[in-house]
Amino acid sequence: MSVGADYPELREAVRRVCADFPGSYWQALEERQAYPEEFVRALTEGGYLAVLIPETFGGSGLPIRAAAVILEEIHASGCNAGACHAQMYTMGTLLRHGSQAQRDEYLPQIASGALRLQAFGVTEPTTGSDTTKLRTTAVRDGDDYIVNGQKVWTSRARYSDLMILLARTTPVDQVERKTDGLSVFLVDMRKVLGNGLEIRPLRAMVNHNTTETFFDDMRIPASSLIGEEGKGFRYILDGMNAERILVAAESQGDGRWFTEKSTAYARERVVFGRPIGQNQGVQFPIARGHVQLLAAELMLQKACALYDAGQPCGAEANMAKLLNSEAAWAAGEACLQTHGGFGYAVEYDVERKWREARLYQIAPISTNLILAFVGQHMLEMPRSY
Repeated sequence: MSVGADYPELREAVRRVCADFPGSYWQALEERQAYPEEFVRALTEGGYLAVLIPETFGGSGLPIRAAAVILEEIHASGCNAGACHAQMYTMGTLLRHGSQAQRDEYLPQIASGALRLQAFGVTEPTTGSDTTKLRTTAVRDGDDYIVNGQKVWTSRARYSDLMILLARTTPVDQVERKTDGLSVFLVDMRKVLGNGLEIRPLRAMVNHNTTETFFDDMRIPASSLIGEEGKGFRYILDGMNAERILVAAESQGDGRWFTEKSTAYARERVVFGRPIGQNQGVQFPIARGHVQLLAAELMLQKACALYDAGQPCGAEANMAKLLNSEAAWAAGEACLQTHGGFGYAVEYDVERKWREARLYQIAPISTNLILAFVGQHMLEMPRSY
């Protein structure tokens, strides 16, 4: 199946929404380091951020492939879903492991847009990708948990009502496996902001409205716990696999945007009496990026199929993220090089998309860690770290 062939009606509908948010809109946001409130509202009102929520809770009940298509088209249209994509990938943890009471209370409000679930509190400044060593703790105290610690890269926390939070409930030196003793909580940030929770903006290379979050004796009800205490690492993997799949889809969209921009400019730009696209030095990098995108799309579709079937998909999700992020970067490099000095100019949007595409080789997991996973778990070589 070729890129852009499945869910054609959904793709067209997303493109219509994105048409109202041209490059000038995103450029203005970057100047102010502002949140794309109007864009997120349009996606919410269209039901696009609730596609994974079952119909019984007010969503569409569509598979993750549909969510991937939505994000791909957003990025292929020149927009950016970084302001809202977490609402999709955090659904894996809540939908699959949340209690009936949690789903009844929160999912209808998330689906309607009354509440936003955008913050994902996992990464910490001292432990990074070594999730099992995280230092944020949650200690049971009667009918509550008391949380202390710090998270970083908790994007959109200032524009979210709810957070999926991973914390250690049993010290790492008291568990058999280091993945034990971690628990997941659904935190209502409206109730603790300024009362145990502090959010600080964190300026970054791209306008992702990212933050640091600090927990100082933050008291949350025990009913915030998702699933069983100490089993959180397994639960969070559903969210992480979904995150990798959906980020891969965004990279696929970025790559398509770059290739469309490159080819159009290469056909139109005339230097030394001929279109620059006639020169192999310009044409070949664009073509190679396109080939890489088509190949990466196949792994993305496989990862989606496995996830939706409830099958193990960690390897495929990681490989889809690696392949699509690298394909998007190849297409982005070709696009910037093709545009030359004009690619450096803000008004062409190339430099903005170029910066945005580069992020996905280090986030939400770095390319090197994916290679380490493949080497150890798929190729059965010694653990490298």
